[in-house]
Amino acid sequence: MPLDPATRALLDLIASSGYPPMHEGTPEEGRRALRAMSVDWVKPEDVVPVGSVEDLTVADLPARTYRPEGDGPWPTMLYLHGGGFVIGDLDTHDQLCRRLCAGAEMVVVSVAYRLAPEAPFPAAVDDAVAALLWVAERRAELGGSEVVAVGGDSAGANLAAVIAQEHPDLVDAQLLIYPATHVLGDYPSRTENAEGYLLENATMEWFFTHYGVPMDQLDDPRVSPLLGQVAGVAKALVATAEFDPLRDEGEAYAAALDAAGVPVDRFRYDGLVHGFIDMVPASPAAAAAVEDLVSRTRTLLHG
Repeated sequence: MPLDPATRALLDLIASSGYPPMHEGTPEEGRRALRAMSVDWVKPEDVVPVGSVEDLTVADLPARTYRPEGDGPWPTMLYLHGGGFVIGDLDTHDQLCRRLCAGAEMVVVSVAYRLAPEAPFPAAVDDAVAALLWVAERRAELGGSEVVAVGGDSAGANLAAVIAQEHPDLVDAQLLIYPATHVLGDYPSRTENAEGYLLENATMEWFFTHYGVPMDQLDDPRVSPLLGQVAGVAKALVATAEFDPLRDEGEAYAAALDAAGVPVDRFRYDGLVHGFIDMVPASPAAAAAVEDLVSRTRTLLHG
């Protein structure tokens, strides 16, 4: 499919803004840019309603819990935000967590793991594991259901896949939205979508440099979960975008799950780019994709 026209208009607007690309700036500038694209877009009347929202601390990390309307029991999902391990926070993913909570009828526990370069690898992985252990221990009081899921987008999906492999006994389902799964991989989508589609190869290199993985650990499954043990992990939903340099490695991960006998719902959103979950206000196609993603998540968790 051609690139979604509304997405193209947004990308043209960003390109004409006069601001340098993220990979030419500092991490703090990148964090402000993501908040401008996500938090600043949300009007008060557009905030997705849920039953309740509570800020709390999870494993000594800032966190936010979203509960649906009504009474449970509900599944509980630990959600890990995207942003290349460098940018992103609870606020940048607030709307998505609200949509997942309300539409998929689950408790969402969004956790702000430590970011690089201030806290390089494996800090984010350690935080994700600690958060999972915290959520699993409290599943009865959080959602009431026996189902504990992990989810995330991009770098957050990488972390979700990693902890699903490390603790298959604790994770019942995983939601992976355009996941980064294989840092050393050579995929056509990295060439086809190298520039001009928001996430660029240069930006990915900028993220990964800040993440600070030692060169002799690039094939560590905690970095590249595609190289890890996928047999026996939880059922999964793997979503990719057509014009995304991470498209092919995400789909390769879904194929590896399928080959290992893991139930997987894999779906590519044609015409869209990496980051489409933040483009709901600007693109009807992105809005429809997120609505479909929430519906598929509901099926993943509730059957």
